[in-house]
Amino acid sequence: MTELLQWLCLIPVIGGSVYGLLCVPAALRFCRRKGRDGSGAGSPFPGGVWPQVTVLKPVYGLEKNLQENLRSICLQDYPDYQVVFSAQRQDDPAIPLLQEIQREFGAARVTVVVKNIQAGMNGKVNNLMGGLTEAKHEILVISDSDILLKADYLKTVVAPLADPAVGAVNPLFKAIRADRWYEKLELLSMNADFIPSAVFAHMTGAADFCMGQSIAMRRETLEAIGGLESLGEYLVEDYEIGRRIRRSGKKMAILPYFIEAVVDLKSVSQWWSHQVYWDQNTRVARPGGFFATVLTRSVPFALLYAILRLGDPIGVGVFAVAFSVRHITVAAILGAFRDREGVRNLGLLPLRDLLGLVSWALAFTQRTVIWRGAEFVLTRNGRLIPREARS
Repeated sequence: MTELLQWLCLIPVIGGSVYGLLCVPAALRFCRRKGRDGSGAGSPFPGGVWPQVTVLKPVYGLEKNLQENLRSICLQDYPDYQVVFSAQRQDDPAIPLLQEIQREFGAARVTVVVKNIQAGMNGKVNNLMGGLTEAKHEILVISDSDILLKADYLKTVVAPLADPAVGAVNPLFKAIRADRWYEKLELLSMNADFIPSAVFAHMTGAADFCMGQSIAMRRETLEAIGGLESLGEYLVEDYEIGRRIRRSGKKMAILPYFIEAVVDLKSVSQWWSHQVYWDQNTRVARPGGFFATVLTRSVPFALLYAILRLGDPIGVGVFAVAFSVRHITVAAILGAFRDREGVRNLGLLPLRDLLGLVSWALAFTQRTVIWRGAEFVLTRNGRLIPREARS
């Protein structure tokens, strides 16, 4: 029995090491692709004129770095755009900050909306619907509140929409400013695991994605796929947006351009809930691919292999090789992403890999989701039901 377990352990050890080696050239090719950089670039739209844009920024409470994040969208190198900050409660502690930013940049640039619209269980969608009621323009950019943006962001994500075949535009993101040890584990989960796997799937054609941190699209495209109100019951509304856009015959433009997501976790329990929640998201979006990720977990299974062999030279050697390949490949990928913070935290990667295997298993066995302190039951088709309604 022990010998059989040893052989089974070698499957993800070899598979994970090969996968890591394949991810490196995929990341390098993706980052070297020609993408439109908005800095100083002319407009690709008819007449060389940039279209008017509305940026929807849903806000929920006070987050780390919130003021800098929100001001960064108001400082874009873009001629004519509207920023709509939306909240759902009059007592949201972020509202005074939103009003302060509105005074700084003027009501012509910044709109503050407080509306409690309930289209479903997805709080972000409900919040976006409130913001959409005040959107003035036909091109919409959904941009999360935890995103720190460079001045060329808006031109970069809007430019591909000059092609009528493009339905929506997605940049990638990388986590930044992780202070606590568990925030650093979160950073590695995103930058060293999730984003490389998304890039690999995209570059090989194995799967595609739509990331909700930033989505640019035309209003008519949003309406054609059912509008925001049709997304209110979905846990992974961004994946559903991408799926519907592709099904409509439009393309998703995935840009070799990174926006930055500020990591903000208040406690270990919040971090762990978010880890499981993120894995549940991925399982709902790509169940087959998510199940197969167990075959890429080289380090945990190499450790188990060494333990089963009682630490003999072969077991230790296999672990050392898997450990080295994992670190070298991740370092190369983070280098391609220009992620110095991720490289500095590579010492936590083995712990992140071990805990990642646990959260992976829980994503299959745990049918409840924690969303903003409330508990929901997750159905098989990715919809959210309040736990009370299910019981």
